[in-house]
Amino acid sequence: MTGHVIPLVDQRSAALAARVPAHAVAPTGRLADARGRPLRDLRISVTDRCNFRCNYCMPKEVFHRDYPYLPHGALLRFEEITRLARLFLAHGVRKIRLTGGEPLLRRNLEELVAQLAQLRTVDGLAPELTLTTNGALLARKARALKDAGLGRVTVSLDALDDAVFRRMNDVDFPVAQVLHGIEAAHAAGLSQVKVNMVVKRGSNDQEVLPMARHFRGTGSTLRFIEYMDVGATNGWRMDEVLPSAELIERLRAELPLVALEPGAPAETAARWGYADAAGRHDPALGEVGVISSVTRPFCHACNRARLSTEGRLYLCLFATQGYDLRALLRGGASDAAIASAIAPIWQGRTDRYSELRSSLPADASQGARRVEMSYIGG
Repeated sequence: MTGHVIPLVDQRSAALAARVPAHAVAPTGRLADARGRPLRDLRISVTDRCNFRCNYCMPKEVFHRDYPYLPHGALLRFEEITRLARLFLAHGVRKIRLTGGEPLLRRNLEELVAQLAQLRTVDGLAPELTLTTNGALLARKARALKDAGLGRVTVSLDALDDAVFRRMNDVDFPVAQVLHGIEAAHAAGLSQVKVNMVVKRGSNDQEVLPMARHFRGTGSTLRFIEYMDVGATNGWRMDEVLPSAELIERLRAELPLVALEPGAPAETAARWGYADAAGRHDPALGEVGVISSVTRPFCHACNRARLSTEGRLYLCLFATQGYDLRALLRGGASDAAIASAIAPIWQGRTDRYSELRSSLPADASQGARRVEMSYIGG
């Protein structure tokens, strides 16, 4: 173990009790938090493991081969995930995203997708069912996931240059296999494939233009994400953030872009369409997006809850503690009791870390004690 860096606090062991109120709270589909933000998006981590070691998420110095991952028995079973998802839908959730870790490492994940695809929102509609993956296993799983009911996939890809990509994933994985996975997703009929690139100044920002050139006109929407101070192990520094405004200027120096309206309420990405010779958006060329959670926070509209792989409910990507729903599931609580426990948790939510970041003490802005992104998903 010599030379390994161990987090001082393992946030997986820190949990708050999810308490069932004395009086039942029947779901109405209109649950809102203390700032009036509705509950619309549920992100479910299905594993805390990943086959990449990206330094902004799971640096190898911490997540080494002896790292104590959660035992299988601690993970929520597919039936437990589906049960909780059904209760969240009753409270107003309309979109479910499966994440990780790397979700495709979870065996038989398509069985969970099939279960979730049978659920319905309070409006009687199928929820939007999506998955975020690093793409390493996507080529072999895309068809089964589509057949099971998955609607859309987002692929994390931080560079097009093979040497840069291998350096960033830190396991020497070739970029060609991820690109093959994206092609397989299109071939399987997974519509609106999105490609997310975390941009870290000095590491991969030189890949911004090559990535834009490559995906322009391919049917995949490329989104650039500002490098964030998620967790406590990635050594985040503000000078490594490439502001989205600067990134867009880099793109516009070569590729004409026109600002687009948001595609949905509370959308996190600002949209820019590739323009034709007349300066109008050409849908055939597609668009790019920028997610500016550091320089232009969108906490005021955040409608996401996050469920960890062992059943902890987190209210913010930058949270320090989650609420233990697994104890209720495995303790024999009824659906009505669990739904009643979820309601006051969300109603008491005040989180807005990104809006407060610049005014927080230095140790807070560096990610002290926060849960890792690999544990609750991005």
